[in-house]
Amino acid sequence: MNILTVDFGSTYTKLTAIDVADAVILGTASAFTTIDTDIIHGFTTALHLLEDKIGPFRYDRLLCCSSAGGGLKMVALGLVPELTAKAARLAASSAGAKVMKTYAFEISRDEQEEIRQIDPDIVLLCGGTDGGNKEVILANAHRLCAIDRAFTVIVAGNKSASHEIREIFEAAGRDYVITNNVMPSFNMLDIEPARNSIRDVFIRKIIDAKGLSRVQQMASADVIPTPLAVMAGCELLSKGTAKSPGIGDFMAIDLGGATTDIYSMSDGKPSATNVLVKGLPEPFSKRTVEGDLGMRYSLTSLLEELDIQAVADELGVEPAEVTAWIEQCLANPDVIASSPAEQRLDEAFARRAVEVAVGRHCGFMESSYTPLGEIFTLTGKDLSEITYIIGIGGAIINSNHPPNILKGAMYNPREPFVLRPKEPQYLCDRKYIFASMGLLNTLEPELALQFMKKEIV
Repeated sequence: MNILTVDFGSTYTKLTAIDVADAVILGTASAFTTIDTDIIHGFTTALHLLEDKIGPFRYDRLLCCSSAGGGLKMVALGLVPELTAKAARLAASSAGAKVMKTYAFEISRDEQEEIRQIDPDIVLLCGGTDGGNKEVILANAHRLCAIDRAFTVIVAGNKSASHEIREIFEAAGRDYVITNNVMPSFNMLDIEPARNSIRDVFIRKIIDAKGLSRVQQMASADVIPTPLAVMAGCELLSKGTAKSPGIGDFMAIDLGGATTDIYSMSDGKPSATNVLVKGLPEPFSKRTVEGDLGMRYSLTSLLEELDIQAVADELGVEPAEVTAWIEQCLANPDVIASSPAEQRLDEAFARRAVEVAVGRHCGFMESSYTPLGEIFTLTGKDLSEITYIIGIGGAIINSNHPPNILKGAMYNPREPFVLRPKEPQYLCDRKYIFASMGLLNTLEPELALQFMKKEIV
């Protein structure tokens, strides 16, 4: 059986041809994603490039994922920032969404307007433990109905409010889904039902909105969000299968044209003995997405984190040269760094994006004093003992020096309480097969794990 996997990215459409019988990846190819015209054009171009490499290819199964058209845009609403609002964000991110904003408490009129301008595909509405506060989630349900946008609302909050919420959305003619509470009791997470609901809404509604309906007709299974496919690949590589072990804890960095996604496969428990865990328990498989950190479409936002003079000094060039390359990237998002000078500039931008994104993903420690002396508290994941950092984004895998970029993720003595990896080994997904293997995992998990161990480790 031959399988073709397709990742419709925000910048590039990436194909992987797999011969299951001989257990080989026959080849990969990519072409610029043509979301503004017909997304099939980019697919066809990439398929021609693939066949130029490997010869005519007839596939039996077509498996697809997509982050084209801005990906799956979501906002999340909760009650308390450190609790249900955080649980909502974790659920949305783990489902492959691009979480544009998270809100806590009752949203204001200004926040209603902000949501209208974001124009999300889905709003995840949470708030209150089961049997707890109902007022906030009910108030937010009313306020969401007043926003003139056609998003779907997934309700994953206090089950005691579900009847009233159903009446609110039915009366307003809103598209909604009610599922299990993401935090049914204090400090207890249950994000899987919400994650499944997000995936179902993506398949049912968002595919048409992103121009992927024809792709879905061609595909052998449901088209899913690309980050969800990558997450599946990460979990497989880390945990392995019933027959074969995985490689254990690692961090994966997917640096693309529009976003920077960080995945950590680790329980994130404190590596020191005198540390207390603060806040919600962290999931083993965690994803954060930074929509303001990208190498092309989000370069304007990344510039706010860059010191152009510092970049120029580091590379030994004039600031005008840095600015000229920035302007070229903004004007032509499909441009690829070709000269050594352009490649060095791109690497500097990429390393800074990685540094900021990983800093936001990792947990941090704080010290406080008690009658018994100084103690430390951990918020988030302690990733200081992570074994591997794997680069999987286009800016990383196309670099001549991937470790130079990935070093942006390392522990920084100037930020001693941010628990970044201290002594990781660097790996690279040169063929960009993580998403492909996440798709293949649904049919051939052993083969997908075998490919990843061969191509990445």
